[in-house]
Amino acid sequence: MSVLVEIIIRTFTAFIILWIFVHILGKRTIFQKTYHLFIATITMGTIAGNLTFNYKIKFLYFILSFVIMGSVIFTLNKLSIKSQRFRERIAGKPVTLIQEGKILEESLQKTGFSIDMLKQALRGKDIFNIDEVDWALLEVNGTLSVLKKAEYQTITQKDLNRNPAPYNVPVELIMEGKLLLNNLSNSTYSEEWLNAELKKRKTQVSDIAYAVVGTKGNLYIDLYRDQQQPVK
Repeated sequence: MSVLVEIIIRTFTAFIILWIFVHILGKRTIFQKTYHLFIATITMGTIAGNLTFNYKIKFLYFILSFVIMGSVIFTLNKLSIKSQRFRERIAGKPVTLIQEGKILEESLQKTGFSIDMLKQALRGKDIFNIDEVDWALLEVNGTLSVLKKAEYQTITQKDLNRNPAPYNVPVELIMEGKLLLNNLSNSTYSEEWLNAELKKRKTQVSDIAYAVVGTKGNLYIDLYRDQQQPVK
C-alpha cells in the first residue's frame, strides 16, 4: 500500500472515530467544556492528527488509544451524573464573582479573572453598568450567569412604548486602588468632587478595588473589604 493511499484511509478513519466519540458522549462534549471534557477533546484531536499523518506508528496503536481514552471519558461522565461530589471534583463547581452587588476580589484571583475581564463578560450579557448586578457566577463551562438587582428587572420603557431616556457612558475613576487621572480629565467629574464623595463614604482611594460613575450618573464603589464572603 502506498503512503498516499494509507494517509487517505487513516484520515477517513480518524474522522469516523471522532464522530463516533462525540456521538456516544453526546452534546455535552461540545456544549459543556468542563476540565475532563476539555482535556479529552484536546487528547482525542491529537490522537486523530497523529493517526492521519504519522504512518510510521502502527494503525492498531492509535485505535487502541482511541478506545482507552473514550472508555475513560465515558466512565467519568457516568460517574459524574450519579455523584454530585464526584462531579464537583472532576468538573469543578460555579464560583461567585459578585455577591449582593459586591465584587469578590478573592474569587477573581482564584479564577484568574481581572476586573476588565469581568466587565467584558458582563457586556456580553448587555450589562454596561456594573451597579445593576446583584449576583454573578462563573459556571464550570466558563460562561457567566448574571442576576440583576430587583429594580432593574421591571418592565422597561420600551415595553411601555416610551422613548428611552439618554444614557451616559460609564466613567471608571478608580481601579485596583489607583486613581485613573486620564478618565477624570476627559470627563465632567473632578478629583475634588471624587474626594468629597469618598469622604462622605469614609473611605479612600487605596481601599477601593473599583469605582465607576454609571450610566445614570450614580457612583458605584467596590471596596477590597466588602464584608461579603464567597459562597462555598
